[in-house]
Amino acid sequence: MPKKSMENLTESMLYVLMAFHCRPMCGIEVAAFLDTLTKGRVQMGPATLYTILGKFEKEHYLQEIHVEGRKRTYRITERGELAYAQELERLRTCLADAQRLPPPAIPQPESPVTDPTPTPTHAPA
Repeated sequence: MPKKSMENLTESMLYVLMAFHCRPMCGIEVAAFLDTLTKGRVQMGPATLYTILGKFEKEHYLQEIHVEGRKRTYRITERGELAYAQELERLRTCLADAQRLPPPAIPQPESPVTDPTPTPTHAPA
């Protein structure tokens, strides 16, 4: 199984594979893609992104296909596609489990505490 070394992917890792599932790209393109896809919810700094790219290349989830100066373009491998598909299935299973349970109680805002003591009124002098 290809996921033995990284078992469950983090949210950031899943989103990086999601980007490469769509097309080959370089790191800066991945960051822009994720920002657009998630409407800004997932923003990945360079350190996080390039750490993930390095791990994925080492684990053969990604393959470098072009280098131009410092810009490196990667594509997802079969192993990466399998890891992506397995993680999506794991998350679908988690969601299905949760949907079989009663919905979570949504806490209601507490009512303001009122003091039962009457407030004295001052008559104008």
